[in-house]
Amino acid sequence: MHYDTIRLTVENDIATLTLNRPQVMNALNTAMRAEILHAVKDAATRARVLVMTGEGRAFCSGQDLGDGGNAATMDLERTLREEYVPMLKAIFDCPIPTICAVNGAAAGAGANLALACDVVIACESAVFLQAFTRIGLIPDAGGTYWLPRQMGAAKAMGAALFAEPISAREAADWGMIWEAVADADFANHWHDRALKLAQGPTLAYRHIKAALRGSFDNTLDDQLALEARLQGDCGTSHDFREGVMAFLEKRPAKYEGH
Repeated sequence: MHYDTIRLTVENDIATLTLNRPQVMNALNTAMRAEILHAVKDAATRARVLVMTGEGRAFCSGQDLGDGGNAATMDLERTLREEYVPMLKAIFDCPIPTICAVNGAAAGAGANLALACDVVIACESAVFLQAFTRIGLIPDAGGTYWLPRQMGAAKAMGAALFAEPISAREAADWGMIWEAVADADFANHWHDRALKLAQGPTLAYRHIKAALRGSFDNTLDDQLALEARLQGDCGTSHDFREGVMAFLEKRPAKYEGH
């Protein structure tokens, strides 16, 4: 498929999805949301890890307020239900690990697009901004779901109410993202992280995502049962046999894609 607002490349089992509207700081418009949705589904069939990043100085500045005319007359509920929800669900439900490599500012829906990924790695110069109250809105694009789960209720409430920039280092310290990396090391670092996942046990990664997410709604008994079922599936896989043999033979494991 030809893309106008993003780029999708696949190399060494790593799919890299680059938001490519640098002239507007990669703001999200209708076309970009549709292309991200398609690219995520495509990447899941062609790669073993997906990395999302941005072209230029920003990761994503959020909703393109110039998309489709007067932003004040937008049907926000329709836009969220019909355009954002499918895109965010595709990322969240992606069967392969997802990394967001935040290369610059991530604001509004752009910040929450990043949080939809399994792991967020940011350069130290990046900032996260829940900008919504600056224009009389609430956090959307999944922000009200991910923020309290990753930052805790107090930090999430402050971030949403005050709409103040959060540095990448603060975001990492607060548990909002996985790590902040020096700008000079950023590109090599996220690529090394992606390569590690691309060469790892894909089935186990998929079950890890299911188990950790399920824990929020499960009782202890439910979670222990889920663990046992998923571990049983892993235990009958080629990856488990290969991992054990590689350990005994003191060599790197060669895992298969699933």
